[in-house]
Amino acid sequence: MKSRPRLRRTPIISTLLLATACLAQTPSANIPRDDTVRVREFYRLSSQIQDQLWPHWSETPAPLLLVTADSEFLTHRPSPPKDFTKITDDFYARPRQFPVNLLATFPAFGPPSVIVVGEPANTTSKTSTPWLITLMHEHFHQLQDSQPGLDEAITKLGLSHGDMTGMWMLNYPFPYDNQEVVASFGQLRDLLVAAIAEKDKGKFATLAAQYLTQRKHFLAQLSPDDHKYFEFQLWKEGVARYTQVKAAEAAAQYQPSAEYTALPDFESFADYATKARSETLAQLKQAELAKLKRLAVYSFGAGEGLLLDRLKPDWKDEYFKHPLSMDFFFEN
Repeated sequence: MKSRPRLRRTPIISTLLLATACLAQTPSANIPRDDTVRVREFYRLSSQIQDQLWPHWSETPAPLLLVTADSEFLTHRPSPPKDFTKITDDFYARPRQFPVNLLATFPAFGPPSVIVVGEPANTTSKTSTPWLITLMHEHFHQLQDSQPGLDEAITKLGLSHGDMTGMWMLNYPFPYDNQEVVASFGQLRDLLVAAIAEKDKGKFATLAAQYLTQRKHFLAQLSPDDHKYFEFQLWKEGVARYTQVKAAEAAAQYQPSAEYTALPDFESFADYATKARSETLAQLKQAELAKLKRLAVYSFGAGEGLLLDRLKPDWKDEYFKHPLSMDFFFEN
């Protein structure tokens, strides 16, 4: 599934989104039943699998704002903004302000970060089960955002070049069209695909060693700032896509509620689990830097996570100790 770019935590971005979105006149009095079922299933699912994937993930707050045609529904935020009205024990509502196809995680109302998401049909997920697994991707961004000192560390990267809106994270002028960089990335991608697919331990070790060498060569072609930006995107979005794949596989044993299985677009988690990895690997095989630009980091970073699962099985224990770059895991 193709992920949308995510917006980092900055009040200015939130303000711009509010200013440009189409404002509805009045909110719906009730959240649609199917949406209620989906949102509650997300929290039910996440409570059962999140700590299997990342230690203490369940300690991270997970507020969510669902955007429908005329309303927004906020849940799991103890102190909602004043423009929200309580409609049930779980949900608060206000007139719609964000686009109906938005898929982002950022502090829309101040910390902690909020998942802001449209209904499945209005997002790239299209149906309920892929939508729930994509929310696990977004929930992982909440875990990233909750790390102490993260904002300061991002500022110290020095990549904003005067951009105070935070949009540099999406628009940074990386040399996506540089022929040498594109060719080197293609070689690196092909080695990554081959290493992930290799079953034989000896051949895997050889391919992994070749990958480490080619990775150093690729990064050596980049300027210091370009290197930092690429690694930041792998750490942020690539590992989030990796987590999305692993969440789908962990959910294969999950028993959904009767209300969820009764949804008209229901797909079993076991069936979807078989697709999640293959879809991401298919995207990785076709990942062209000049064509996809920043979006190439999603499947590529996921692939690196899958490689590390075999190369360094305990790598996740060190992930938050070495923020904003994956270099540490490929240096030794």
